[in-house]
Amino acid sequence: MPGPGRDYVGGVAFKLPFGTIYAPNITPDKETGIGTWSDADFVRAMHRGVSKSGHMLYPAFPYAAYALMRTDDVLAIKAFLFSLPPVHAPTPKNAVKFPFNQTYLLRAWRLLFVPGRKFKPDPSQSPQWNRGNYLVEALGHCGECHTPRNLLYGLDKSRKFAGATTQGWKAYNISSDRKAGLGNWSDAQIVDYLASGHAPGRGSAGGTMAEAVEHSLRHLTSQDIQAIVAYLRSVPPQQAGARAVIATDPPAAKASSAYASAPQENPKLALGLHIFQDACASCHGFNGRGLQTKDADLLGSHSVNDPQGTNLMAAVLNGTSLTTSLGSADMPSFGQAYSNTEIAALSNYVIRHFGGKTAAITPSDVANARKSQ
Repeated sequence: MPGPGRDYVGGVAFKLPFGTIYAPNITPDKETGIGTWSDADFVRAMHRGVSKSGHMLYPAFPYAAYALMRTDDVLAIKAFLFSLPPVHAPTPKNAVKFPFNQTYLLRAWRLLFVPGRKFKPDPSQSPQWNRGNYLVEALGHCGECHTPRNLLYGLDKSRKFAGATTQGWKAYNISSDRKAGLGNWSDAQIVDYLASGHAPGRGSAGGTMAEAVEHSLRHLTSQDIQAIVAYLRSVPPQQAGARAVIATDPPAAKASSAYASAPQENPKLALGLHIFQDACASCHGFNGRGLQTKDADLLGSHSVNDPQGTNLMAAVLNGTSLTTSLGSADMPSFGQAYSNTEIAALSNYVIRHFGGKTAAITPSDVANARKSQ
């Protein structure tokens, strides 16, 4: 993110298979921001993905979801942005490969993937469910991260909320599936996670999800969060393989104390155990319950239950940060302290110890994770 005092100035890089796209300045600066945009310009961008100059916008800007928004809500967003102090901050030039740099081609993409209608409440559902639907599908655009994409980089609606990887972080399954999704979470756990970035027995948010909590979700009213829960409960389950099942009480962690590992650890994981003991145990504990803060809980976390280790490697390499009304929770980066071989060994140990799964993360996997950040 831009950092304190630099909100909305753009410059955030989206690294995609066809190049890098930079988020633009959306402060009311008249030269480098949106200070000269009319209401009609702003509505057209939000609903149709067309800039003031008439160029098609890349769908890294989630106008496929914003197209569902009511116009009065779109204009409310504009009013807020125009209340901010203007900041002169030119946007870096996109670096997109041919033919993807030909933005006129996005007109065809828009016809395929952008809804041509606004949100309409379902009269057969409750007002709470309809509010949650609007928040999740339009305003929150949760599917932009949590739904896999097809070959044309549109959302694969047949796998809605099944989970996907973006910017080196995995957005996990948030369908109603009881084994890999939210179906076995309590309402209170989902509420806590959205409001604070942490849920007892489910771990803490990191990476892009931590950003979503910090900058957006924690500011919702309790009624809106409850509405999101009601809607997510109705999303059809997206099943996953046995290796995606979340272990909430893994044997090795259960047999460990906060300060000592289980006596029967796999000798092949000795290097990972040694690194965890030196660098991680003082915060997370061998039992995964967190020693310094509840935000360091590992039990039930998707990250330590994922044999691919996507978010685990990202957190170890780059650290994580989350600030809410309850304070700040930070994990330092260890990317410069340990080699790819050591981080691979650590990841395999953590997934086995706290997720009960056998992982086979290699130094090459860690190298690729470094590049994706």
